[in-house]
Amino acid sequence: MPTKKKTVTRLDSHYMQQYDAYIERQKKKKKRLIRRLALFSIVVIITIGSMAAYHVKQRTLHAEKKEQYTELQDKLTTLKKEEENLTEEINLLKDEDYVLEIARTNYFFSDEGETIFKIPDEDPSY
Repeated sequence: MPTKKKTVTRLDSHYMQQYDAYIERQKKKKKRLIRRLALFSIVVIITIGSMAAYHVKQRTLHAEKKEQYTELQDKLTTLKKEEENLTEEINLLKDEDYVLEIARTNYFFSDEGETIFKIPDEDPSY
C-alpha cells in the first residue's frame, strides 16, 4: 500500500498564528506541569523515606530501651532479695547466741571445757 502525501497546504493567516501560539502555550503548560509533578513526587518520596527511616530508628531505640528496662527490672528484683537477706542477717547478728554460734563454727571459738577437732572437708585421695 503506497503512502499518501499530504495535499493540504497550510494557510498563513492570523487565525493560524494564534492557533500555533495557543498550541505552543499548551505544550509549555504541559511541560511545566510535568516538572512540577516530578518535583512534588521527589519531595513526597524524600519525606516518606525520611519518615520511614525515623520510624525504624525509633522502633530500634524502643526495643533497646525495653530490653534495658527488663534487665534493670531483673537486677532490681535480685537487689531486693539481697536486701531482704542482708536485713535478715542484720537482725540475726543482733542476737548474741547467733553470733556465738558463728564464732564457734568459723573461728573455732569454744566454751569452757570444750575441745575442738578440725576435720578436713575434702575426701581423702586414697
